[in-house]
Amino acid sequence: MFRFRPEITQEHKDTFQRELKKLKNLSCVKDHRLLVGGPSVTDPISRSQGYHYCLVSYHHNLKALEEYQASKEHHEVTSKFMWPFIDNVCRFDFEVSPEDEYMVSNVTRGFGQESLTSSDSGSVNNST
Repeated sequence: MFRFRPEITQEHKDTFQRELKKLKNLSCVKDHRLLVGGPSVTDPISRSQGYHYCLVSYHHNLKALEEYQASKEHHEVTSKFMWPFIDNVCRFDFEVSPEDEYMVSNVTRGFGQESLTSSDSGSVNNST
């Protein structure tokens, strides 16, 4: 999750969000499953603790997550649009168990599909 300093413009936040979404095209992102959400619609808003955006990305394994974080593209987005402007970041990486994989297998393939398909197990979820 990302919390920008108060003086950062909405235009900058929109650019950050747009650039961050482009990272879904990296080969280390599983099936282009990278979501950027925000601003928070939590009610009451105080429960969001001031965070503006959240990123959730899926990777085949921990090595792919490390590749994502070390990529030139990730470094460019974070160094140009995030670190100089951010107040706080909360990162939480975890592995999705094989029995739960079906719940996230269609995240970016389209909601409202009649059936869920199972993809390979052992995904790593990166929630930032």
